[in-house]
Amino acid sequence: MNKRISTSVLHALGCLIFLALPYLFAEDGFTKLADLPHDAHERRNVLSYLLTIVFFYTNYYLLIPRFFFRKLYGLFGLTVLGCFVLINSALVVVNRQGFDSGPTGHPPSFNHHPPSYPMGNQPPSADRNSPYPPPSHAFPRPMPRRPGTSELTQTFFLTLAGLLMAVVIRVNTRWQQTEREKIQSELAYLKAQINPHFLFNTLNSIYSLAIIESPQTADAIVNLSSFLRYVIQESQKDQVSLQNELAYIDQYIALQKLRLGDTVPIKYTVEGKANGQQIAPLLLISFIENAFKYGVSPEEPSTISITISLHGFELSCHVSNRKVRVYQPTAVASGIGLSNTKARLQLLYPDRHRLVIHDTPTTFTVDLSLTLV
Repeated sequence: MNKRISTSVLHALGCLIFLALPYLFAEDGFTKLADLPHDAHERRNVLSYLLTIVFFYTNYYLLIPRFFFRKLYGLFGLTVLGCFVLINSALVVVNRQGFDSGPTGHPPSFNHHPPSYPMGNQPPSADRNSPYPPPSHAFPRPMPRRPGTSELTQTFFLTLAGLLMAVVIRVNTRWQQTEREKIQSELAYLKAQINPHFLFNTLNSIYSLAIIESPQTADAIVNLSSFLRYVIQESQKDQVSLQNELAYIDQYIALQKLRLGDTVPIKYTVEGKANGQQIAPLLLISFIENAFKYGVSPEEPSTISITISLHGFELSCHVSNRKVRVYQPTAVASGIGLSNTKARLQLLYPDRHRLVIHDTPTTFTVDLSLTLV
């Protein structure tokens, strides 16, 4: 509602500025504005600007969506030409009425006889030494101009300006809307890929617990139900609470600790507090999943380090792990999470993130800096 009101106010201000243009940049602009009620020519000019505004909105809301965007260019051109003829005809009628009625609103009389003066046919004003002012009929008022080529040219350029502005603004608005829809479609596609990937990894972890008949399997299933509830309810949103996202990560790491026990040291710390910040859902989990997927081996030492720091609206995430030589059947699909997260960062935080990945033969490190505003 606020956006609609601000748009309406912006349009109203734009129309007022457009109407004021011929008076703002003219030397005698204020004089012309004062003579507007009595000057037929100025009334004609104001009417031409008003009709240009009407023509602009007719194109913006009606002609361009119905004809131009549907590629009915011939019909669009004929309709625009018809509008121009109507506008010019209306201005010609108004101009002729002003000419026929004279500057004072009454029909001019061309049958009057010139007045006689004592000094001959010259009005008293010709005598510079005369103390008497010239009579009011000595100098007739100028008559309104008949419509001519200059006024037709003015009407043409005004309507052309209105048409071009309507096309440019409308096309730009549609382009922005198309870009937003494209981004939403891409995000929906990326989320659809992330959710099954996460579910597969989590089920794989619970499967490992079930094989060894761990008593912690039941707790892992409870955690999985919380994960699924979060993924189903929260992942459809554009933004979620950072506090809930961190709780989701806590549950995931707790599940991994249940599966791994004391075989893999896990260093996980959160510095700072989430004070009402929002973040895109399931944005950090891919980096953490990748560390557990490729940094865990029962045959050689492996350590995983995860640090999340919060300072106001700045978030930093550091994830590092040793690369272990272990065969995993799911390794082929492991790159999906990372590539999708990179794509989501580019779409959602194009100028507000910095992602640095160090991939060495023995270690894999991710450093992400993100501005949440």
